[in-house]
Amino acid sequence: MITITETAKSKISEVLAEENDPKSRLRMFVQGGGCSGFQYGFTIDVDQAEDDFEIPAGSSSVLIDPISAQYLMGATVDYKDDLEGARFSILNPQAQSTCGCGSSFSPY
Repeated sequence: MITITETAKSKISEVLAEENDPKSRLRMFVQGGGCSGFQYGFTIDVDQAEDDFEIPAGSSSVLIDPISAQYLMGATVDYKDDLEGARFSILNPQAQSTCGCGSSFSPY
């Protein structure tokens, strides 16, 4: 379904350790907006809905709601720290076009 690289797993563990709450997990989602129509988002969440997908990520997991999962099927989540800054990066095979910074995409 969704692949999370070792680099991203390490960063997820680091971020969640700072939360100091064992129930904390990273939530990844897709929402309308951005320069290409849809944009990726990440937040820390302690609540898991019954229909959330739970993707193992090292010592924790990533939560994804079912609507966002439709747009993320086959994607790879990585973490990059380069000249463009530090960020989670998503390589999404469903994206027909993306913006220059990679934070938004169009599936059409």
